[in-house]
Amino acid sequence: MTLRIDIGGLPSERLRFAASPLAELTAMLHVLAEPGHHPERAAWAGDVRAGLRPDLAERLREAEFLWRSSQADFLFPARPRPTLAEELDDVDRIDDETYVTAALATTCGTGRARSPAPSPLTDATARQRALDLAQARGPRQEAFAERLLADPAAVRSRVRDTLEQCADAFFDTAWTGVAAQLATDLRLKNDLLKRRGIGAALASVSGAVSLAPDGDCIVVDKLQDKATAAHGAGVTFIPSVFGSPHLLVVHAPGWQPVVQYPVAEPGPAEPVPLETVTLRLDALSHPVRLRLLRTLARGPHTTGELAHAWQLSPPEVSRHLAVLRRAGLLTARRQGRYIRYTLKLPDLTALGTDLLAAVLR
Repeated sequence: MTLRIDIGGLPSERLRFAASPLAELTAMLHVLAEPGHHPERAAWAGDVRAGLRPDLAERLREAEFLWRSSQADFLFPARPRPTLAEELDDVDRIDDETYVTAALATTCGTGRARSPAPSPLTDATARQRALDLAQARGPRQEAFAERLLADPAAVRSRVRDTLEQCADAFFDTAWTGVAAQLATDLRLKNDLLKRRGIGAALASVSGAVSLAPDGDCIVVDKLQDKATAAHGAGVTFIPSVFGSPHLLVVHAPGWQPVVQYPVAEPGPAEPVPLETVTLRLDALSHPVRLRLLRTLARGPHTTGELAHAWQLSPPEVSRHLAVLRRAGLLTARRQGRYIRYTLKLPDLTALGTDLLAAVLR
């Protein structure tokens, strides 16, 4: 499974490596919203949360759907600016329909349609579908979607104000140290691009990013089959310190491709028994279970939700979930009459390292 970015005929100078304050702030907000994804940032996240004013903490909770399970496309600038204020000014120039569509894709999973679709701002059916999807994901998502559709300008202004308050509360301090790390990484990437070409620069981004043999396509190893094109605008690569271990790609139609990559790989995990590694590899060998994990990576789901998402029967989904649970890759938590399954990200992330350690020892 791969995400492919067509760069046929694109000159190398249209591949841009640049730091983005807004994208790094988004990565920090994701760490705060999903600390389980980033155990190495636990101390930082704890300190920040402890120091947040109650009103700002509540603002972050009400808008966290823009950066928690997945991140809204407008939070990753195709043309990064030197300051957060300049990048927020660029976001303000996005029209309401584009902004709302991107926000709903992360808030309630409306998806990023490849063909023109009715706007929920003007079409009653599309609006009701968006609200139904938001309601299914929880009361906070529903409330946010209702406000967004009722008064996009007010929500946009509040989101910007929240991000600016984050700058005062913790981002500006963290950015001072992060910027130096990003600058070092950018010097390396831009030097490789200039001296050795696109292939070498991409290889230094991540082992999951490569140039196709024909040189016309960037291939990103992701658990999804998607394709987009750079056209004449190019592709922007944004390094991140707080984004590790995630590799994020903006690929929706109408958006210039943007790749946010971690500047360093996560540290090695503690070795686990070979029996456990074998059990997990066997659990991941089935394509249906990989698809279920793709959905669970976005957040907790019930058996019924997974069955609907992949057009499977609930008994079939239950059988696959049982295999993943025996392998120790899922946790289950009862909420009322439903059981919600959650991906154990640290165990899944460490599998490659665990396999290598088991083979070598």
